[in-house]
Order: sequence, then C-alpha cells, then structure tokens
Amino acid sequence: MTFHSPAYLFLLLLLIPIIGWYIYQLRNWEATVQLSSTSTLARSPRSWRVYLIHVPFALRVLAVLLLSLALARPQLSNRWSSQSTEGIDIMMALDISGTMQAEDLKPTRLDAAKAVAEEFVLARPNDQIGLVVFAGESFTQCPLTTDHAVLVNLFRSVKFGMIEDGTAIGLGLANAVNRMKDSPTKSKVIILLTDGSNNRGDIDPITAAQIAQTFGIRVYAIGVGSYGEARIQVDTPYGKQTMTIQNEFDESTLKQVAQQTGGEYFRATDNRSLKAIYEKIDQLEKSKIRVQEFSKRQENFPPFLYAALMCLLLEIIIRYFITRTIAN
Repeated sequence: MTFHSPAYLFLLLLLIPIIGWYIYQLRNWEATVQLSSTSTLARSPRSWRVYLIHVPFALRVLAVLLLSLALARPQLSNRWSSQSTEGIDIMMALDISGTMQAEDLKPTRLDAAKAVAEEFVLARPNDQIGLVVFAGESFTQCPLTTDHAVLVNLFRSVKFGMIEDGTAIGLGLANAVNRMKDSPTKSKVIILLTDGSNNRGDIDPITAAQIAQTFGIRVYAIGVGSYGEARIQVDTPYGKQTMTIQNEFDESTLKQVAQQTGGEYFRATDNRSLKAIYEKIDQLEKSKIRVQEFSKRQENFPPFLYAALMCLLLEIIIRYFITRTIAN
C-alpha cells in the first residue's frame, strides 16, 4: 500500500494536544453531592452508562486517525516489471602534460577536461568507467569501476607534475586497452583526450589503435586547443611567468586512431565545444536498457472515510443521548 498524499499523515500529530487536553479536563469532571451517609450508595450497582463515559472521546480520536488516512489517499497497486541493462566499459585516457596548463580553455585545459569528464561520469550510473593519465609516461589512476564517487575524487586529484613531462599518446592508449581487453562486456570505449603530438614512449598511437581494434575497442579521440596561440603559466626560478605557445598538435594521427577503431575524432577549441563533444559521445554510447512495466493503482480511501463518519455519528449518539451530563 502506498499513499498519494502522505503529507496529510502529519494531521495525526493533532492527536497529541487533543489527548493531553482531555486528560487535563478529567480533573474537573468529578461531581460532588453532600449526603449524611454513603453506605447505601456503596451497595448500589453502577449504571452501564458509567462504562461508556470515555467512549465518545475514544471515537473522536479514532475518527481523526481514520480521516487523516483517508485524506492521505491510500492506494493498492498491482505491478510487475522486468528490466535488463547492459552497461558499457569506458576507459578515459587523459593527457596531463605541461601544455595542458594552457589557458585557452578556462581556467586551464586540464581543469576544463576534468570538470566536463566528471559530469559525463556521473550521468552514466550503469557503466564501468576508469581513468588512465599520461604525459612522458602513463599509469592507471583508477581501474574500471561502478563506484563513480571514488572515480570523481580521483579525477579531482589529477594534476600536472604527477609524472615526467612529455606526450606519450601511444603509451597512454595502450595502457587503457590493457585495462579493458579482458572485460566480458560487449561494448568497450576509450575516450582519448590530448593537446599534443606523440613524442615519448615505446608504442606509437597507430600501433596502439591496431591493438584496440583487435579487442573490439572503439576510440573517441579529442584534440584540445584553440587555433592560433595560447597563454600558459610556467614555473621559473623567478616564480610563475606567462608564456605564449603555438597551438599545434598531430590531428592527422588522432583522426587515424579514431578511424582505425570505428570511433570519431573531435576538436575542442573552448569549454563549450568540449562539453558538446562529451554530450555527443554520451548519445552515441548509450547503455542498452529494456524495460517492461505494468502498474494498476486502486484508490482505497473510501473505507477509511466511511469508518471516520461512522465514528463521529456514534460519538454524537453516545455523548448526547446516552451519557448526557448536566452542566451547572
């Protein structure tokens, strides 16, 4: 049983002051009569009306209880449903090299990538998602997991300087493939985000893409960076200094990686376009869900309403026709 308007159940709290006031008033209900002797009264039987003295109040309390339940509209439902869900394995390979500190995306490319990725993760509760980071080397920040709260916290802890600088795109991609190649899930995806050209590591991006293709893994490659120049904050012996860099990276290789694996290549030039890319990937890689549901609800408040009215009627009959009291 469920209630359509459960807020009306708070009316039951009115019973507390009603009962308290009734108990308080009992002190003034004792009638007194001066007699020379009470021996005769002690032997006289009690009237049956005496036993009904508290019944009207009990009926009123019961009426309030039943009326509150009726207003809350109890409902009985007959329901059956079946649901099958197939999640997707998604490994996110994130570039954390020095150029990811450029400020053409706000506040930096890395911070913008982390923020949008967090929203993407939280919007996909049925999927196993993991995180690989790379610069001059690569390591797994978080293996595939459905505990997305832990994954988001690990995303937030990612920062420049965690590993040696450089851009080992092939190594980062190969690491992501290795983390999901043995998964039994049918649909496997890698989201590769970088702003540079492969200049480190023993595995080139095309070879890593061929390995991904072998295991049926699609790669969505995202190149980050505006056209032209961008400012970047760098550490120097004199503190942080602003430098200007030219936005150049190997788009051709990223396109080949995506095409080789059946994925797509995207270019993110600002925060808005980066968010739009993740939204498109989200639409392309929806979990497969089949739901069959039947629900029939039946209103069940009339019995409670009729019972409340009956209690009020009985209270009136008993109070004014059976246990009438004579007021001073």
